Amino acid sequence: MSELSRRRFLFGAVSAGAAVGALVVGWGVLPARQRLHASNPLPLTDGAVALNGWVAVAPDGSVTIAMPRCEMGQGVHTALPMLVAEEMDVPLASVRLVQAPLDAIFGNIAMLQDGLPFHPDDDGTLQAGTRWIVGKLARELGIVITGGSSSVKDAWLPMREAGAAARAMLVAAAASQWRAQVADCRTGNGHVLHADGRKLAYGALAAAAATSQPGAVRLKSPQDFTLIGRAQPRRDTPSKVDGSAVFGIDVRPPGMVYAAVRMAPVIGGVVASVDSSAALQMPGVLRVVDFSGAIAHLAGAGAGVAVVARSWWQAKQAALALAITWRDGAHAGLSSEAVFAGFAASLDREAGHTYHQAGDLDIVEGKGGNVVKTIGAEYRAPYLAHAAMEPINCTAQVNDGKVHLWAPTQAPGFAVKAAAQAAGVSADAVTLEVTLLGGGFGRRLDVDMVAQAVAIARVMDGVPVQTIWSREDDTGHDVYRPAALARFSATLDGVGHVLGFDCKSASGSVSHQFFKRNLGLPAAGPDKTTAEGAFDMPYELPNQRVRHVIVDSAVPLGYWRSVGHSHNAFFKESFIDELAHAAGRDEVAFRRALLARHPRHLAVLDAAVARAGTAPEGRAHGVALHQSFGTIVAQVAQVSVEGSEIRVHRVVCAIDCGLAVNPNLIAQQAESGVVFGLSAALFGAVTLKEGKVQQSNFHDYPVVRLNQAPVVDTIIMASAAHPEGMGEPAVPPVAPAVANAVFKLTGKRLRSLPLTLSI
Repeated sequence: MSELSRRRFLFGAVSAGAAVGALVVGWGVLPARQRLHASNPLPLTDGAVALNGWVAVAPDGSVTIAMPRCEMGQGVHTALPMLVAEEMDVPLASVRLVQAPLDAIFGNIAMLQDGLPFHPDDDGTLQAGTRWIVGKLARELGIVITGGSSSVKDAWLPMREAGAAARAMLVAAAASQWRAQVADCRTGNGHVLHADGRKLAYGALAAAAATSQPGAVRLKSPQDFTLIGRAQPRRDTPSKVDGSAVFGIDVRPPGMVYAAVRMAPVIGGVVASVDSSAALQMPGVLRVVDFSGAIAHLAGAGAGVAVVARSWWQAKQAALALAITWRDGAHAGLSSEAVFAGFAASLDREAGHTYHQAGDLDIVEGKGGNVVKTIGAEYRAPYLAHAAMEPINCTAQVNDGKVHLWAPTQAPGFAVKAAAQAAGVSADAVTLEVTLLGGGFGRRLDVDMVAQAVAIARVMDGVPVQTIWSREDDTGHDVYRPAALARFSATLDGVGHVLGFDCKSASGSVSHQFFKRNLGLPAAGPDKTTAEGAFDMPYELPNQRVRHVIVDSAVPLGYWRSVGHSHNAFFKESFIDELAHAAGRDEVAFRRALLARHPRHLAVLDAAVARAGTAPEGRAHGVALHQSFGTIVAQVAQVSVEGSEIRVHRVVCAIDCGLAVNPNLIAQQAESGVVFGLSAALFGAVTLKEGKVQQSNFHDYPVVRLNQAPVVDTIIMASAAHPEGMGEPAVPPVAPAVANAVFKLTGKRLRSLPLTLSI
């Protein structure tokens, strides 16, 4: 059965209900697929010997680790090797990395399990059983992907188990050579040590260890950790400082040429005709290619034409000289105003899917007694582009029925599939080298640029081609964070207690679009990402309901850093602040009263507030508390307002992400998340007019500059719990924390992003 067919069968089995219920249940009780031994061997050199699918040891004692996740600034090339080095008792400096092959053991299980629409407080048998089934499905699918703040969370057990298994095999080999008892041996600093003082280096034992029987494999206890939990410097910093780091745009295979693109300016537009005569006469120009057919099913890139030339600048200038007639299609009249009008109409007429409901529905709808005050509010958030620093690019070579890719991608499996389809070859004929990513933020989960690059390279007679988008191409042809509209209503009694809470929102569905274009699955059913951050809040409101209406989107949608949490946190935490104000209570005390059964959330909130202290004169503190990707974050933003300018001076960020594998990386991700979230909060908006994206570059889609960046003061809460996500959770609370501070300073409740004040 092909990979795609297997995926369709498995997903179909989940959605087919009672007809296959017995089959799924029977299969579900079987042991899950193992994650230690791969079907494909590691690409090893220098005489290294594989001890399992993750780990190999070379004669010089160096350890090679399969790296299944891409490095896009989040630090996985440091954090994941720490897990193996800890269990193997080897210095972190002795660890080398190789790109993991596309094998099921490297599939990202945590990311798929976290997509289940369960409330965090639902810890019953239904949730446990469903997570088990989805975990088994994920092991079968083996989707190698980096996203959802899941890298450390997913690798926590399999990579430690791989290291522990390798250590046990090395100990068994040494004990056999010494004719000693395993119990008399221990490990340290890349050696097996005997109680009588003898020792053998791992390198000398590797060959024998590969065939040894390790016996019981035991993970270290946290009290024995020497690496995990201690700050370690990033392993990728030196190469990024000296310029030797290789990003996608740095790839230089012999004979490489360049491609620049022109893509339909209207969403869904196509090429009607193209006159390439002028472009073909320009210096360095080699070919003009219409790539539209190869990317018809993929969003973002859209239909268009490329110019291939000796240099990218030559290609770009020639692309501008193309005389292209576009056929705009059905979306030529699309505007931001029409999108939000559609959301409002959908909220008026549709009930939506209920993601969470608790208590008495009559009280939620304001029909109960003791209601003294009713509060309603409507919030909105715009489309957002990813705006990663490294421009969209992919290098491809198609020769003799084979494809070689060099790509900064978050989804290697999808990239290979897209390349194979664009080249008309099997996936086995595609070789992929994943480079460093100059920012991902979810944009590089999509593979439209890969299909486009392969379609261009396919006509170049074996010459490798590097396709590069300009910033304008990227901004105007992204897969965007959905725009959203949310309506809230709540009722209070005479002493300010919340009696009922109702939220209904509308937006497009990222998951519907993503899985349709990458897996061929139908766009149907609920999508957790539309309501995450709203339905799963920790606040103990006795009567509540959270619903969402999916509105089909002509605009290409994609996963944006923190996905639905990015706007739902703004909606929810701003409205909670509104309720506190309506109740006549301090916003922190109001939140504390709603967290009696959530001690971890309460501790994080208290830590942030205590560290923030009292706001200086002329400034105000805004507070927000939010949980996403398993991690609880409380932020206190120190804000001032001068005229119409909102200035954020300091953000205290308290984090409970479970056990902190590398506190250094956690602090970096907190700082990154705050700046990324603040850019969106203050400036981020993609708008549409006549079917076209109006923004083009950083002059009209700005990000926070160095002189605008706040001091970020990070608190990492001590925890022994399973590690949770950290790449995204610092993003969602920024916007509401700032908006809540602005309300204190001005009395204006800003309910629309980006946050702006009129003079």
